[in-house]
Amino acid sequence: MTRKKNNLSIGEALQEFISTNKLQKGIDKVLVKEAWVKLMGNGVNNYTTQIELQNSTLFVSLSSSVLREELSLGKSKIIALLNEELGREVITKIVLR
Repeated sequence: MTRKKNNLSIGEALQEFISTNKLQKGIDKVLVKEAWVKLMGNGVNNYTTQIELQNSTLFVSLSSSVLREELSLGKSKIIALLNEELGREVITKIVLR
C-alpha cells in the first residue's frame, strides 16, 4: 500500500479535521469553561454554578447576588480577558444570572 505524501503539520491536520467535522463549537464550549476557571480564580469559581456558551453569548450562573453585581460592572473587561486567553474573539456578550 502506498502512502500519500502530505506536507501538513499535525496542527494543520487537526484544524482541518475539526472544521470538516464541525467540532469547533463544542471545543469552544470546553475552552471557555477552562478559561473562566483559570482567569476568575477560586473566589469567583466557588460561587459559579453553571457556565454555558450559546453562539457568542456566555451565560454564567452565580449563587451570590453581590458577586453578580460586582462582575456586571466589568463585563467588557471580562470579555476581553476571556477572548485574549482563547486567542480569538469567541465571546461578544456575557449574561450573569
